[in-house]
Amino acid sequence: MTSLITLMQSAATGHPAYSQTFPCEPSTAEAGRTLVRDALGAWHLDDLAEVTALIMSELIANAVTHTPCRSIRLIVGRPSAARVRAGVVDRAPYRLPVLGRAGEDDESGRGLLLIDGIADRWGYDLHGPHRSPWGKEVWAELLMKTDG
Repeated sequence: MTSLITLMQSAATGHPAYSQTFPCEPSTAEAGRTLVRDALGAWHLDDLAEVTALIMSELIANAVTHTPCRSIRLIVGRPSAARVRAGVVDRAPYRLPVLGRAGEDDESGRGLLLIDGIADRWGYDLHGPHRSPWGKEVWAELLMKTDG
């Protein structure tokens, strides 16, 4: 099977970032997990694949639930030699992520809480001109464990 990964850019570490645009719908979560596994496999970071795939799934679910976007861009990158980043870009810059509080009986509302608990850090970046951004990227990073 041919991989659907698109090379995006080279990071300062010499490692590429991979990205692809998909429809903003729940079924994109499967493609997002595949993108993560393929990218981390290419970097020989398979030990981070499952947790990063979970993070990507949650980021996609948040974009699908909280934005009116028709498409989203999924990104898996290496912002430094010691970090892996999963991100989702949408065209809803004024719908910023908020760490919520889900009640015991709530069936949703735990995505960012989960990400906050398993990622080393997370946040968002606005895209476009300062005064009128066209979109945002919500991202989460994992620090690679070193032996020793």
